[in-house]
Amino acid sequence: MNIRGKWRALGRNDTVRFSLFVTGCVLIMLAPLASPLPGPGGLILFGAGASLALKNSAWAKRRYARFKRRWPKPGAWADWGLRRESARRRHAISKARAADSD
Repeated sequence: MNIRGKWRALGRNDTVRFSLFVTGCVLIMLAPLASPLPGPGGLILFGAGASLALKNSAWAKRRYARFKRRWPKPGAWADWGLRRESARRRHAISKARAADSD
C-alpha cells in the first residue's frame, strides 16, 4: 500500500476522526481568545477548526447545512472561505444554467 492509501485508511478510523473533530472544536473555541492579538490569528484558527469539524463529523455537517439554509449569503461566504468542493460545483452549475437561459 502506498503512502496515500495509508493516510486515507487512517482517515477512516473512527478514533482518528473523533480526535480530529475534537481538535477542530478546540480550535474554534480558541479563536476568540486569539482574535485580540495582532494579525488574523483568530480567523485562521476558526477556519482550520471549522474545516476539521466539517470533514470529520456528520453532526457538524448537518448543523452547517441548516445554517446555510437559514442564512444563504453568509453560508456562501463560509463555503468560499473553507474552499469547499461542493460550493465550487454548485457555483459552476448555476453559471451554466444562467448561460443556458440567456
